[in-house]
Amino acid sequence: MSIGSSWTTAGTIGVGLVGIATMLGVSPAITAGAVISGAYLGDKLSPLSETTILTAQMVEVDLYTHIRSQAWTSVPAFLIAAAGFTVLGVAGPPVRDAVPESIELAKLGEIFWINPVNLVPLLFLVVLSVRKVPASLALLASALVAGAQAAVFQRDVVTGFVTEIGASTQDVIGSVQAVWTVMANGFSINSGIGDIDRLLSRGGMDSMLLTIWLIIGAVTFGALLEKFGLIDRLVQPMIAAAKTTGRLYLSVFCTGFGLNIAAGDQYIALVLPSRIFRVEFAKRGLAPQNLSRLAADSGTVTSPLVPWNSCGAFMGAVLGVPTLLYLPFALFNIASPALSVFYGYTGFKVVRAEPVTESEGA
Repeated sequence: MSIGSSWTTAGTIGVGLVGIATMLGVSPAITAGAVISGAYLGDKLSPLSETTILTAQMVEVDLYTHIRSQAWTSVPAFLIAAAGFTVLGVAGPPVRDAVPESIELAKLGEIFWINPVNLVPLLFLVVLSVRKVPASLALLASALVAGAQAAVFQRDVVTGFVTEIGASTQDVIGSVQAVWTVMANGFSINSGIGDIDRLLSRGGMDSMLLTIWLIIGAVTFGALLEKFGLIDRLVQPMIAAAKTTGRLYLSVFCTGFGLNIAAGDQYIALVLPSRIFRVEFAKRGLAPQNLSRLAADSGTVTSPLVPWNSCGAFMGAVLGVPTLLYLPFALFNIASPALSVFYGYTGFKVVRAEPVTESEGA
């Protein structure tokens, strides 16, 4: 919620949590599901989230009205997920008894200088996000601050890495080369402890290139589907068949989730239903925040559940857990759209407005 990005959360804290879970013998699939559940709650309710802002703009509703509306599905879904993970924690798969976790985790303190000062880059990122600095610049600036801080406070580790990559032996030049190498190709360490090495030896833009290509391909494919009118021809019969509010809600969900599967990108799955169904919701006297909540639950939240979707591919890549393995444990991402459709059938928290005729909508 502080930075408004599920990707950044999963790619930083999430990676560490899944790595530690693996070291402790805890199921990485369940841990990944918990990480994604928490990350997407924050993504939905943060006023800094690009998908939250985009949804409110597409449906033409006030941002904070949209967030308050989302809370009616997001908070209960989060409580359901928290209860589910509590049960899994008590009655789930057993933890390996033979792992000397205290010794292995203590080794991290011997390799790195672990101190609250290390949180400065994260706090810097939060400040930039609050000031609405573009995400790419905020992430780059925070990464550079982290690199400069590492060169000062993690001197031994940086020196060892500089030697390993054959960079300059001069302190300043070697540190600069090390920082850029880590950002481009990732960090690697040979501590002699396999679990710690697997936890820390990762990252860099190079590891994300396949995911970036997938995102480019997904956006291109989705744009072609919209340009040729194929999506509209599929959706219009669904609208005509949706005689009740519940069926209309189900149609929006099927469209959003279907686009996540067919087009492979959450932005397409978010934008197109918002545009296609906006007039129909207005004609039926349904306030726009109903559609904005439903579109977010259908498009944004379900995107990491599809392996070839840009979000599913990203989460699987950074967390090191295949999408289909963590899918059953992404409890929030399953419960939130289910609650949204359930509200449509029951009428709970369905806000009414004055119906708008087709001529008025135009």
